[in-house]
Amino acid sequence: MPAHKTAVPAKRPQRANLESRSTESVSVTARQLTGRDAEQAVSKAVMRQFVPGTSPYRMLDRMPGVSFTSTDPFGIDSFGANLYVRGFFMNQMGVTVDGVPLNDQTYQSVSGMSLASAIIPDDIQSMRMSQGAGSVELPSTNTLGGTIQIGSSDPNDKRGGKISQSFGSYNSYRTYVRLDSGKLNSSGTKFYTSYARTDEGMWMGSGDQFMQQVDAKLVQPIGQRSRMSAFFNWSSLAQWNYPDTSVGILKNLGWRTPHLYPNYGLAYGIAKGTAALPAGYSGVPGIDGSEIAMYDGGQAETNYMGGLHFDLALTDNLTWNTTVYGHSQTGYYSYTDSEDPSPNGAPFSEEVWQNRQERYGLDTSLRYKWGRHTIEGGVWYENNNQQAGLFNYQQPVLGEGAPLKAVGPYDVYGKAFLEGYNFQWTTNVMQFHLQDSIRLTEGLTLHAGFKSMVATTSGGANYNNADWTGSDELPNGSLTASQAFLPHLNLDWHINNHHELYVDVAENMRAYEVSAYGVANSVYSVEDQATFQAQKKSLEPSKAWVYLGGYRYTSKYLQANATVYHASLIHPILAAAVGSLTNPVSQVIDFGHISMTGANGDITLTPIEGLSISNNLSYNKGTYDRDVDTAGGFYALAGKNIVNYPAWMYKTSVSYTWKGATAHFDANYYSRRYYSFMNDTSVGGYWLANAGMQYRFGKLSVLKDVTASFNVYNLFNTKYIAMMGQNDNPATGDYQSMERGAVREFFGTVSASF
Repeated sequence: MPAHKTAVPAKRPQRANLESRSTESVSVTARQLTGRDAEQAVSKAVMRQFVPGTSPYRMLDRMPGVSFTSTDPFGIDSFGANLYVRGFFMNQMGVTVDGVPLNDQTYQSVSGMSLASAIIPDDIQSMRMSQGAGSVELPSTNTLGGTIQIGSSDPNDKRGGKISQSFGSYNSYRTYVRLDSGKLNSSGTKFYTSYARTDEGMWMGSGDQFMQQVDAKLVQPIGQRSRMSAFFNWSSLAQWNYPDTSVGILKNLGWRTPHLYPNYGLAYGIAKGTAALPAGYSGVPGIDGSEIAMYDGGQAETNYMGGLHFDLALTDNLTWNTTVYGHSQTGYYSYTDSEDPSPNGAPFSEEVWQNRQERYGLDTSLRYKWGRHTIEGGVWYENNNQQAGLFNYQQPVLGEGAPLKAVGPYDVYGKAFLEGYNFQWTTNVMQFHLQDSIRLTEGLTLHAGFKSMVATTSGGANYNNADWTGSDELPNGSLTASQAFLPHLNLDWHINNHHELYVDVAENMRAYEVSAYGVANSVYSVEDQATFQAQKKSLEPSKAWVYLGGYRYTSKYLQANATVYHASLIHPILAAAVGSLTNPVSQVIDFGHISMTGANGDITLTPIEGLSISNNLSYNKGTYDRDVDTAGGFYALAGKNIVNYPAWMYKTSVSYTWKGATAHFDANYYSRRYYSFMNDTSVGGYWLANAGMQYRFGKLSVLKDVTASFNVYNLFNTKYIAMMGQNDNPATGDYQSMERGAVREFFGTVSASF
């Protein structure tokens, strides 16, 4: 599926002459709980192999069928991260942290609230990814391709804490501090609070990628078998972004073509036409070199998330599980805009895409054990209010003040002098699920269930600058995605202690996305109200049927897993980029039908104590099944390969632990990825390797578990493309809509507990 993360809003369609219509390795476990099919889990041993602060998505990349790439080694750049699982993009996965859904209809980006912003990685206790389509009880409106569930650690029983300090290449550093209260009373009340600060130096250009977070969690036991927990997360980021590139830019300007920041004078002169372009900028085919020479781009975002979780044993056989949560997000995403000069005479301005989101939800379920049956039913409700607007702020005349920074503050020069548009939506989601796990015989369990979902979005544009948009009326109205019966069937047969067979079949539906004018996979982003109404009549929500079967073998020295799968994605609503190279315009298209058929194999050997050798191979044949006729032209897509996802992946990892020392090495191969929907542009395959070592000193004076580690990311300094489709994928040819992956970087970490 195409990646779509729009770092900047697409410009006016009239400027592009377009009418846009329309063990030590990854362990695999089978969970016998109702509503959870066979899953893959990342072990704590694997988590410790990564530099502290690394995004959980990067840790999932060890698994077969998973492709994660990023512009930064930590993977926290939310506009440079790219996750695919068995051909599904991350905005088609249901992702939760402590039961709170992250990536539903959020405007900020297609992945919604970034997982890196939702929890400090050091506080993660469990990380699970579904092998198939995912369980019906997971609260999410976009679980087309499966689920990813993250669970936070509980406070420790004993009072104490932990501190970790990392240093890395390009003046990067990262600090983590955690304090645990221990049990405060006879009832077992306990809590912790933690703080993390990550400052990544840019490997290309100037600026940095800064992020800080706070986690807190309180656990209150209730009797012997029940408990209540409260959780809270705050995150704030201010990140300069890496510039988008293209095949043409890479060939003519090389792999490092940064923004011009902080050389305001050069950027000013180029925009004014009084300064010469840097060497090579005028040699990119089909583009004015001045369009590449952008001053800056960046983002600033703040998130608050918290809630209460109740796990209550009402009787010996009846339990009640409830999560109440809230999430607030404010984001600013900016870049230098030379098409809208500042009123004071400066040849450009700072264009800022602003969003605001407030959402609240309740997820509650009852589970009853009755003989061979475990029956569960529940309801999830969420109210999501979102606002999105586009504003231009004045930059100073050269020599008459400090320039506005891409990471803010954005009101230094007063109010915005131009507002392009403003949108506001309210989305209400109601989901009901019912399921039964039946133990047919010893080792053989049948899980059968379904969910019903209704998601209604109302709203749209409440302000339109017709001179800017070129439209008299922008989209406004309501959309409802509903399905009364979305089934899920799972059969799991533990033949004996070593052998297991499983089958998983499910249908899922994705609610409609919301996005503002011209920027994403949403009918709200089309050019005018008439187009919106016309597309609404024929529009259907995206659905997917996923079929999976597998075999698993487990013993002391060998763990093996093999799966085959087929997915049919029906009515995928995607965006294709057309227009100029640096000014792609999103065209919203119903791609009709996409088929993905694949297989994964994973083998882990543990021949001697402390040694683990893992290898996995995955294949995916993903194709578009229908031709597409759009306002931008007719495209014979039938039989073309899906974009951005490699057909072949091979991954190997080796780790060895001896006494207090551990060393590890991993290498991944990703095959060719197609860039354009018509497959006439592609990015070649590549290898990416990492290595590290760790030594545990144990107790030193008052400190416990003193540990030192050293990691190398991108060991062989491979040149590769990470994000593809930043401003949508092109229908054909080349666009400035991809980003380079991070270069080789070194990190050292010292940590201790007390």
